[in-house]
Amino acid sequence: MTHLPDASPSFVEYLRRVAPDTLPRVATDALPAVHGTTIVAARYRDGVVMAGDRRATMGSAIAMRDIEKVFSADEQSIIGVAGVAGVAIELVRLFQVELEHFEKVEGVGLSFDGKANRLGALIRGNLTQAMQGLVVLPLFIGWDDRADRGRMFSYDATGGRYEEQEYTTVGSGAAFARGALKKLYDPEADERAAVAALLQSLYDAADDDSATSGLDLTRGIFPLVMRASADGVARWSEAGVRELAEAIVAARAGRPDGPRGYAL
Repeated sequence: MTHLPDASPSFVEYLRRVAPDTLPRVATDALPAVHGTTIVAARYRDGVVMAGDRRATMGSAIAMRDIEKVFSADEQSIIGVAGVAGVAIELVRLFQVELEHFEKVEGVGLSFDGKANRLGALIRGNLTQAMQGLVVLPLFIGWDDRADRGRMFSYDATGGRYEEQEYTTVGSGAAFARGALKKLYDPEADERAAVAALLQSLYDAADDDSATSGLDLTRGIFPLVMRASADGVARWSEAGVRELAEAIVAARAGRPDGPRGYAL
């Protein structure tokens, strides 16, 4: 193995020194861009869970119906991205390599706060592009071994990070999804109930936001769901998501606006 005495623990900083041409460049034109839409996340009693709808849009047109926007960052954390799809996917890949590179150089993985800070720095590096309209906004969740609990962070376009305690949303349907989670969120829910609440929130978001897809039983396209707990990161099977989706759609046939709570 070749030893790199001056290797930075940051893969991005290392590339800036040895191969700056490989880093993402600022776009100079105004070509139409594909946008990923809504991501939701919530804590539950044993960890944190994230779900992302599968639609990507280009202006008012649907560009993709089955895009994936939720990814494992490493063995204990998950990143979901909304915004310009090409830039978002590139950001995810760079973040994944950044975490792996740090562990190889330092011999130990970043702390959860360190990962959250590093993601914020990558977003800040995209600020020039964001000012040109190429905005990417991620959600970052995972299991923090030191705190022994699941944690969540949201971000703004400048790279500012904000820890969320219960649930969080991002993307074009975020406001509608957040409104649903206000009524449905239960901190003592198990994993299945937490995923059901997220799917309900995406259904509501799709009901009011044309850029967000819901539960597409006809095509068999469902939100991508991942969870992080003390056991690590896991992706829900398509069959598991389908089962919940079918139950939700069936219930909505009788109550199109979703489950009802108590006013008092």
